[in-house]
Amino acid sequence: MSAHETPCPSRERVLAAIDKPIPAIFRQAFLAMFVAGLAVFLYGAARGNGRAWQAFHVNWLFFTTVASAGVMFAAVQRITTARWSRSVIRLLEGFAAFLPFAFVCLMLTVFVGAKYVYPWWDLPGTGELIREKDLYFGHTFFWVRAIGVFGAMVLLQVWYVWTSVRLDVGVSPEHGASWAAGLRAAMRRGFGDERRELHTTHSRQGWMSVVMALLFGFGWVVLSWDHSMSLDYHFFSTMYGWQVFMGGWVVALMFFSGLVRVFRNYLGAHDLITEKQFHDIGKLCFAFTAFWGYLTFSQYLVIWYGNMPEETHFFTLRLTGAWTNATVAVAMLAFTLPFFGLLSVKAKLWTPSMMFFAACSAAGIWLARYIEVYPSIYGPMARGTLPSIGLWSAALFVMYLGAFGWLYVQFMDGFPKMRVFLMTSPYRDEVQVPCDPKTMEPLPAHE
Repeated sequence: MSAHETPCPSRERVLAAIDKPIPAIFRQAFLAMFVAGLAVFLYGAARGNGRAWQAFHVNWLFFTTVASAGVMFAAVQRITTARWSRSVIRLLEGFAAFLPFAFVCLMLTVFVGAKYVYPWWDLPGTGELIREKDLYFGHTFFWVRAIGVFGAMVLLQVWYVWTSVRLDVGVSPEHGASWAAGLRAAMRRGFGDERRELHTTHSRQGWMSVVMALLFGFGWVVLSWDHSMSLDYHFFSTMYGWQVFMGGWVVALMFFSGLVRVFRNYLGAHDLITEKQFHDIGKLCFAFTAFWGYLTFSQYLVIWYGNMPEETHFFTLRLTGAWTNATVAVAMLAFTLPFFGLLSVKAKLWTPSMMFFAACSAAGIWLARYIEVYPSIYGPMARGTLPSIGLWSAALFVMYLGAFGWLYVQFMDGFPKMRVFLMTSPYRDEVQVPCDPKTMEPLPAHE
């Protein structure tokens, strides 16, 4: 097999690999983490503790950008008709399981905890904001944006993963966790000829993935404005939204680099998940680390040489006093270490080094979410003063990590862990030359 050739296993081999259930101890551990973190949050929320809500929001930003970006990356594989990722891309599609939970959490924030999270919450209508911001921050308009933008994104991303999983469920024998039996039956309903299903699904996912890409880019810019940048309601930057969602994109790829290693070893799938794929994912991690650094520095540079007080105060606050160390740590963890560390091929292939740089990147982007929120709420803090990182941030991180992990494990146990159909169907590579799903005739090149 050449370096870039994808594995072509038998269907029996793939089904044998993915049939191994995830040990129950992981579900139990993640569930315990979620319950413990939730108990701390409910205690704080019941007492009207603002820091509980703020930590809730910081971790929502971190985990939700990662989950949404993971599904978007899976859709990019359809846009590019990629073949290299067929055996591993389900590991990112599983991130969709977290998105409905994230939607509920956002609704809790905007309808219950808004006054603790958004410093401008009581300002619309008081005359303290300029007319345009007074309109933009109006509660009804804000609620419409929160529900409409994120709700549309969640629906489309979950639907996309549904169509992807449906192909594999349609050609696989009944297996998986009992909780998903009804969903698998619904997916198989109406499943027809294998070749026709392939082209029908490929055609449908073609427009879905493109619409998703447009909605992802536009939607996360709006969400970043509303739930991150607006916390400092005098600041604005046209590059802010890109920097936020690309941070989630980088962490999703870093998580991906770890998951492929874990599942390769646990499933005994060394012939299905190869070191070439480790290298490809490592290169993506390196490339988007560089891109995130480029966006971040470009935003800073434009504001620095523009030297406008309504913009410069944002960075001045984060580079002075108690916030300085966290800001420097973001640059070191999210860019410097992974960028220079992943320059070599061996660093991308060797699991300990790749996992170290993935952990650095994830910690750095979490800190980036932290300094997006807390300095805007609390303002300057003298050096030596302990910022708001502590019990609440740790407890809510544990809660969200527990929810993310539990939902992910449930998904991976309930549905095929690999793209069985596109790995084993005799028609799998016909999608490189799209056909009309009704006539099964190849489409002219211009279509």
